[in-house]
This record gives sequence, structure tokens and C-alpha cells, in this order.
Amino acid sequence: MPSIRALTLVLLLLAPGPLRAAGFPMVWASEPKPLPELAFETLDGRPARLADLAGKVVVLNFWATWCAPCREEMPSLDRLQAAFDPAQVTVVALSVDRAPAERVQAFLDEIGVTRLAVYRDPTAATSRAVKLPGLPGTLLIDREGREVGRLLGIATWDGPEAVAAVRRVLEGGETRGSALR
Repeated sequence: MPSIRALTLVLLLLAPGPLRAAGFPMVWASEPKPLPELAFETLDGRPARLADLAGKVVVLNFWATWCAPCREEMPSLDRLQAAFDPAQVTVVALSVDRAPAERVQAFLDEIGVTRLAVYRDPTAATSRAVKLPGLPGTLLIDREGREVGRLLGIATWDGPEAVAAVRRVLEGGETRGSALR
């Protein structure tokens, strides 16, 4: 007979988006954390690095074309980018699956995502380097390239809590180990 815990997990995984994404479960770093050098590529194969975005607040979302929750979450990330000046905040969609660039672009076209900075890492070395246990996963990175927050799983990125979190980092507000109030 399945355990109550196993049944609860199955029900949560099958629940509609709003139930799974209740609240905005950002885990704030106790102190801003330096990140390892993260290298990836543009969709046309040119090398790129996280360091290329220095001076901006970065919302770094790890995803894959086969990830159903990623498909659900991606449009809200696109709307989050629309809420901020891309010269100050960049929402990065980093595909970590082996799909070719054409499939990554087709995925984004299918769901109407047009504003994100899209990169790929077919080796998934970046997600291993930041010890990301699954997809989707998102890091909130300050202007100095340090991780200040992490959210594992799906979220509503254009909701008031997410926008406030990004704005707080953009304005240099306190984020260490705190929940947004």
C-alpha cells in the first residue's frame, strides 16, 4: 500500500499550476555567493559567459525543451523581462538539454516567448556547477555577479512577489536570508 507521503507527492505533482506555485518560494542566500565561471553559447553557436552580463541584475533560468513545468513557467519569465529595462535586468533562459538550437527556438516560438536572452548549454555543465538538482531552476544574481537567491521549481515570475524580489536586488536592497515583506 502506498504511503501517505508518496500519495501527497503524486497529488502535488499532478496539481494545476496555481496550487504548485502558491507563493513565491525564493530561497535567499545568507550572504551574496560568488558563482563559478559559467560558460554557454548563443543559439548561433557563439561562446558566451555569465560574466558578459556584469553590471546587470540577472534572472538565470535553467530549463529544457522536454520539461513540461518549464513550458508553463517560461511565458511569465518573458513578461518579467518586459517589466524591466533590459539594460538593467536581463532574464536569461539557459537551455540545458541536448536539443539543437533550432529546436530550442521552435519551442520558444510555440509558446510566444520573444523577450528573453536565450542561450544553450547542451552539456548541462552550468547546472552541475551551481548544484542545481532539477528543472526548472532559477538563480537571482546581483550586479556583481553573485547569487543572492535561488528558486527551485515553477514560479509565477511576473507576479508581485517576483517583481518585488528583482526590484529589491536592482535597487541594492537587503536580501540576505530574508523573505520579502
